[in-house]
Amino acid sequence: MITEPTIAHRPERQTVGIRVRTPFKGMFAVVDQLLKELRQWVNAHQLADQGPFFLRYHVVHMEAEMDIEVGFVVREPTPGDDRVRPGTLPAGDYANLVYSRYALRGNKALIGWIRENGIPLDCQTTPQGDAIACRYEAYLTDYRLEHRKSAWQVELAIKVR
Repeated sequence: MITEPTIAHRPERQTVGIRVRTPFKGMFAVVDQLLKELRQWVNAHQLADQGPFFLRYHVVHMEAEMDIEVGFVVREPTPGDDRVRPGTLPAGDYANLVYSRYALRGNKALIGWIRENGIPLDCQTTPQGDAIACRYEAYLTDYRLEHRKSAWQVELAIKVR
């Protein structure tokens, strides 16, 4: 399932997250570990009724290191620690859609739609890769109720100019 892409304005949202650099190959195993770690932190800090969890791509470089963050949306600024840091998803206009099961198809659909419609991304090309103002996949399905990732609904959002 992939919904039709749209543009929506989003307010700034407060987050907590763990940011790392990792090669694309093997990245999703790293994401799974970080999600497990962050879930434990969120539960220990009694924030589990908030959310959702998300995977944010700060810098994309498929052949080298990816700069990613596994995060969690919170209602108000929340102090972190040495591992889990406070942050934000910035306000602005986002191209977005919702998919389930096929992340690659969902990403191709949204990026294709952005290009076909001449919508400029809020992105800079750097030696480290494409530094995106904000690109994330929010896990809309509660993992406590549905353990199969293939059944999750995921919102893909990319900040545009």
